[in-house]
Parts: sequence; structure tokens; C-alpha cells
Amino acid sequence: MLRWILFIVFYLVISFYGFQAIKTVTKNTYIHYLFIALTLLVAANFIIQFTIYSEGRVLNPAKSYAFGFLLAFISFNLVLVPILLGEDIIRGILGIYDKVVTKNENFYLPSRRKFISQVALGLAAIPFTSLLYGMYRGKYRFRVLNYTLHFEDLPDAFDGYKITQISDIHSGSFDNKEKIEYGINLINEQQSDVIFFTGDMVNNKASEMQNWKSLFGTLKANDGVFSVLGNHDYGDYVDWPTTEAKNKNLNDLKQIQKEMGFNLLLNESRFIEKNGQRIAIVGVENWGKGGFKKAGDLKKAAQNIHANDFKVLLSHDPSHWEEEVIKDDYHYHLTLSGHTHGMQFGIEIPGWIKWSPVKWRYKYWAGIYKEMGQYINVNRGFGYLGYPGRVGIWPEVTVIELKKGTANS
Repeated sequence: MLRWILFIVFYLVISFYGFQAIKTVTKNTYIHYLFIALTLLVAANFIIQFTIYSEGRVLNPAKSYAFGFLLAFISFNLVLVPILLGEDIIRGILGIYDKVVTKNENFYLPSRRKFISQVALGLAAIPFTSLLYGMYRGKYRFRVLNYTLHFEDLPDAFDGYKITQISDIHSGSFDNKEKIEYGINLINEQQSDVIFFTGDMVNNKASEMQNWKSLFGTLKANDGVFSVLGNHDYGDYVDWPTTEAKNKNLNDLKQIQKEMGFNLLLNESRFIEKNGQRIAIVGVENWGKGGFKKAGDLKKAAQNIHANDFKVLLSHDPSHWEEEVIKDDYHYHLTLSGHTHGMQFGIEIPGWIKWSPVKWRYKYWAGIYKEMGQYINVNRGFGYLGYPGRVGIWPEVTVIELKKGTANS
């Protein structure tokens, strides 16, 4: 209860400054009433979705949109607060000066300046419209990122081998079948030799995938589709009535992946062979630092492979690579991860800037990294979670071509 009281107080305070800016710029009372109505509607919808219709930490489209609109509205008001608060401080100083120095009988507080409020509203509109755009279009703005990685010990038969990676489907958030179908077609159009999915198929429950399994079942590659589990796939964020119900949910998800033709790797490995040569595909269950599930067992997953095998590791959380993989006795040539979503918000201009607040939480948060002669690709995710959109960090299909030799050869 206390957190809701604190939330309401915070929300009303910052909304007050939003109202002050609107009132200063226009005297139209209909616009004033509209702002008040939106303020109350956004807050009420959020509270209702996260209390009356809440299933604990289970996220669905209705809850996600309630959070998204709240986030957009708060961002709008938060930009206004420091500007108008700064103006209030100056107005207060001028009022005190007028009262004390000029000996004015009455305390006079200067009026707000319309220009200041206009500038503040213009600045506030940037994050507000960006977040709304991210909800309307950004979340399905799929892009293909192509990389070429060189390895001196790559088997000759796999020179030019193409991998497509997707991650973080989060099917429980989807609300547009046509857009998802476009994304699936985009994956198949890459005509890669193999497809890897690196976890978080659902938000919380296997049932979220039922309406989408036939569509994702159309993913095809010559050497198959391989997958691993992410932290959301275990149902840990649901208040299950019994342990049996939770276990059934996980088994149902495993069955769905089987029906879709996904080869789910649970701390195990497979080999892909070409012309008498092979590469090892190693898949671990979720392993993440910072309170996330640690079901991954790298030693168990690699027990049937050899030290000199060329290895591709599927591990959902990139913190696993940082904490265990690059320090392991075995050399894992390429690790494929996801999990971070790039926070679904940031700025990326190739060759110029790559930034997201998620970098303060994860050292390796998006794209290709190399440490100790080993590579990792952190996929930005196919779907979305929480905020129902993306701003600057778009949904990603990764295509990696493996090449024999060095980059300069």
C-alpha cells in the first residue's frame, strides 16, 4: 500500500507541473480539462491493470500498454519539472527581493513566462512522442544485422557457413500477427545454414505460445533450428498454485518447441557435420548473475565434445560469458546470447555512437564483442517486454558468416 501512496504523490506532483505549463501556454479550458482527464485516466488504468487484474509479475499486452502510456506521460512531465521548478526558484527570489529590498508592502510573485513554458513543452514532446512512436511502430521495426567472423581453426567445410540468430521472442507481448509473420519471413529469407534461438520464448506461461507456434514452426534451415531456455521460460515469475503446475508449464513449453521443430538443448550438445568435418553446438540452460536463475551447467553441456572441436555456444544471458565461459578450459569460439533487449531504448548510429542505459547493468549488452580470442554476439531481441515498444534499439535478426583464416587474409 505504501508504494502505491508514494507513486500517487509522485505522479500528482510532476503532473501539476505539466498542468502549469499547459495553462501558461493556452487559456483554452477544454485543453486544461483534457490534460486533467488524461492524467487521471493513465494513472487509473495503470493501477487497475497492476492490482485488480494482476497475476503477480505476469505481463500481458494490457498491462504492458498501461505501463507504456504511464512511462510516456511521466517522461513528458519529468522534462517539465526541472525547467519550471527552476523558473519557480527564480520567481521566488525576485519576489523576495521585491519585498525586502524595495520595501514593497505586498509580496508579489512574478507570473510564469509563456516562452519558458513553450520551450519546456517542446523539449518534453521529444521523449513523449518517441515513446509513443516506439509503441506504435518501433516494436516491429525488424532489421537484419550482418557480421563476418574469421577463425583460423574453422574446419574447411564450414568456410562461408551462415548462422541466423534470434532471441527473446516474448510471445506473450505480441499483438499483431501480420507484423510477426513479416519478421518470420525475414528470418527465412536469409537462407542461412542453421537457425539458433537463444531463449525467452514466452513472458511467463507456455500457453502464450499456442497462437504463434504454427507461425514459428515455419522457420526452416538446412541444418535445423536449435534453441535454449531463457529466464522467463521457467515460469519463475508466476504465483503457481502447485509445484506440479509449474513443472507442467515448463514441460508444455518443451513440447511446443518440439512440435515447432526446434531442437532444444538442455545442458547438452550436438554436432553439425559436413564433408567429414564437424562443429559442436553447445546449449546451456539459463545462467545469469544478479539474482537470475543459474540452471546452466557448462561442464555437463560439453561432456561429449572435445577440446579441439570448433564450438558455438548458446547461452541466454551474456553475464554467463563474462563470468564463466571465457575463463573455461575449453575455448568457445562463438557464444550467442540475448536477454538484455538493449533495454529497448537507446541511440545507435553505426560508426558514431552506441549507447543505452542498459550498459550500466551489462558490460556486454548488444552486438559483437571479443575477449581472449573468443567472440560473443548479444542479440537485441525479436520481441519486447514491459514497455510495449522500442526506441532506437530495434528488433533484430542476426546473420553471422563464419570464414576460414584471419580478417586480413
